[in-house]
Amino acid sequence: IMNAFGLVQIGLILLCNITISSLQCNYLPLQQRKVIENSLQLLDKMGKKFPQQCLREKMSFRFPEQVLKPRQKETIKVAIEEIFQHIFSIFSMNLTLAAWNGTALEQFQNGLYQQIEQLEACVIKKQTQYFQSKEVNRLKLKKYFQKIDCFLKDKHHSLCSWEISRAEMRRCLQLIGKVMRKF
Repeated sequence: IMNAFGLVQIGLILLCNITISSLQCNYLPLQQRKVIENSLQLLDKMGKKFPQQCLREKMSFRFPEQVLKPRQKETIKVAIEEIFQHIFSIFSMNLTLAAWNGTALEQFQNGLYQQIEQLEACVIKKQTQYFQSKEVNRLKLKKYFQKIDCFLKDKHHSLCSWEISRAEMRRCLQLIGKVMRKF
């Protein structure tokens, strides 16, 4: 009798965890909108206004907007997760010349990391069509973020290259915010 009771308790705990997890996934778009708003504020807080001397070095990275236009919500969630991972990666390297507010930067990184974790937990990983479009999008995003990474390296992670990258990440997050408002 004791073993059966223990199994029932474990079953209830698992059921509660699954229910809580699926509820979190249902509210993910709303939560992401708030995180994106917060991330945009933190990007602004991290540095001052865009330095005028950096205008000459400005570059067009051309964000692949089509990755945020598929019909399936799951595919968009994967694209957003991928974007957050790339942004997190870029904002976790060689920031010595960036002269930014360290607290705002850390909060920005933490917010991205938490979103990546939640998206990974909510994304369905079994649909084949979903996988094919995911790979195409992944390659487009990888190419886009490699351009930014190469730009930073070519400019030896200078203050201007970081400011240009920060402005680009702002545009990127604004695009995601636009897509999230449609959900």
